[in-house]
Formats: sequence, structure tokens, C-alpha cells
Amino acid sequence: MLLGRHDSKIDEKGRISFPNKFRRELGEKLVITQGFEGSLIVIKASDMNLLLEGSLGKPIIDKLARDTETFLLGVAEEVSLDAKGRFIIPDHLKRYANLSGEVTCLGVMRYVRIWDKKHWEEYNKKLINNIGEITKKLSEGE
Repeated sequence: MLLGRHDSKIDEKGRISFPNKFRRELGEKLVITQGFEGSLIVIKASDMNLLLEGSLGKPIIDKLARDTETFLLGVAEEVSLDAKGRFIIPDHLKRYANLSGEVTCLGVMRYVRIWDKKHWEEYNKKLINNIGEITKKLSEGE
């Protein structure tokens, strides 16, 4: 199970050190892609269907499904961890998530989200302020 927060830095070669607790769960071969709210998503390479939840099985003529698949899969990259547990974040994904120095990796059960650390802290403040309303809407089925 992927849980918790780990802060890291992007080195001069564009690599980040992936937390050991996430490495044990996800393995050496990963897929990284753009995610939601300006973050990146990292999954185990063998779990590609996770990125298709909500669109899998929909006809190719369904524009919402096509757009979601394009957003998640069209820019996805397979990466491998080196002997020190690092991987290079592709330039197009670094630009998408505005990553340059410090990053925050969050384990959220089935995948890891990577954020620019400052962006995460700003987003988390808003999340803390709104979580009561969010959980209320979820419980009402909206």
C-alpha cells in the first residue's frame, strides 16, 4: 500500500530519488505521466489499466474517453530506477508540473503523485480548508 509523504530534490541531471517505501511497492519499472491539479502520477508499469479507469471499454467515438486517455497516456513515459533508486523525470513532464528543485512525493494507495513542493503546500492548505465540504458531497453521492 502506498501511503505517506516524502520530499526530494531534482538533481542537475533531472533525477529524483524515489522513496524506498514506494520502490518496494512499485518495483523497478514505472510509468510516469501528467496527473491532475498540476501533479504527476507514477504507477507500476504492469498497472497501466489504472490509467484507464473510467474510460476503459468506452467506444472510440466517445470524446470524453478519448480526451482522458490522450491526457493520461499520450504523454506517459516508462522509466526504470537506477541502482540508487533514482529516475529521470522527462522534460515535458517537468514542465507540465513546474518542477525545478524540491518536489513532494505522496503515496495515495494505488499510485504516487509528484508535486512541486511549493505547489503541493499551497494546494494542501486549500484542501484542508475544503475537506469537510468535499467529504459531505461524497457522502451524498454528488
